[in-house]
Amino acid sequence: MSSLFTPLALRAVTLPNRIAMAPMCQYSAGPDGLPTDWHLIHLGSRAVGGAGLVLTEATAVLPEGRISPQDTGLWSGAHVDAWRPVTAFVAAHGAVPAVQLAHAGFKASTYRPWAPENGGVPDTEGGWTPVAPGAEPFTAGYRTPTSLDEAGIAGVVEAFAAGAVRALDAGFAAVEIHAAHGYLLNEFLSPLTNHRTDAYGGDRAARMRLTLEVARAVRAAVGEDVPVLTRISATDWVEGGWTIDDSVVLAGELAGIGVDLVDASSGGVSVDQRIPLGPGYQVPLAAQIRREAGVPTGAVGLIVEPEHAEQIVASGEADLVLLGRELLRDPYWPRRAAAKLGVAYSGPAQYARAA
Repeated sequence: MSSLFTPLALRAVTLPNRIAMAPMCQYSAGPDGLPTDWHLIHLGSRAVGGAGLVLTEATAVLPEGRISPQDTGLWSGAHVDAWRPVTAFVAAHGAVPAVQLAHAGFKASTYRPWAPENGGVPDTEGGWTPVAPGAEPFTAGYRTPTSLDEAGIAGVVEAFAAGAVRALDAGFAAVEIHAAHGYLLNEFLSPLTNHRTDAYGGDRAARMRLTLEVARAVRAAVGEDVPVLTRISATDWVEGGWTIDDSVVLAGELAGIGVDLVDASSGGVSVDQRIPLGPGYQVPLAAQIRREAGVPTGAVGLIVEPEHAEQIVASGEADLVLLGRELLRDPYWPRRAAAKLGVAYSGPAQYARAA
């Protein structure tokens, strides 16, 4: 029997297989971060295509937490209403709908990738002043952030918890905390970007404090039955930055709080990163965290062949495989993988003739 197509139980939720759609920004939200028909089709087609877990793009818990003015959000009742048709469709077609709750930190208020401009969006074009651990911008051309004070930090924690409650109301069955890719929680974790001298900066324990407070608040908000995942950058890929050994410690702390799976990505906090790209280049990070922290993990990063995905799960390197660009290229990759691995077709009756 295929390990990739074995169900995965996370608390009261069971994924039908070990294939997840990784969060991917679409920069296609309507005014004020409301999801649109694009999100219904984009996420819904991956559910029809056979992914067991369908994660949204980074969905901001506060307006100033959006990466771009075109990012989705979940900070109001209007967002709850707009997400409900999406989650209902995803669930109706056999996948588990999950939201990635996020705050962009000093990477907020930027133009979307295909805009003719680059860098920070000015106030006159719908931009805003970002917030961060300090007052240094991510890089040249980005907006200069305001350093969060303790009241602002408490507001971020509260916003993640409130976003988690709204997520359940909107029909999401699982929640992922985004603490990767140079966004706010990652900025607090990394010594490259956190130069604070208060209780949220300094040694590793202090730098982990905000991420752990968010995880604790989200777990309390969703109750005991709802899976909580956390995406981390397992290494900064920069000398003197956050390391895989730091991530093992963080993962253990997250598991103790009640995080059910660590989604192990990497990088994003510094333009000086040097990433050794190649098929499955981040899988060893997920494997080490799983082995040394004793927590379930998700592997992501240039996983394109069904046999490779099967080997990752079967060998115990990770419990879940997350696909990003490959699912953009082929929404029906899970169906194709099932056929290649000898798993009986179990998709929609409308598509059975293609099995």
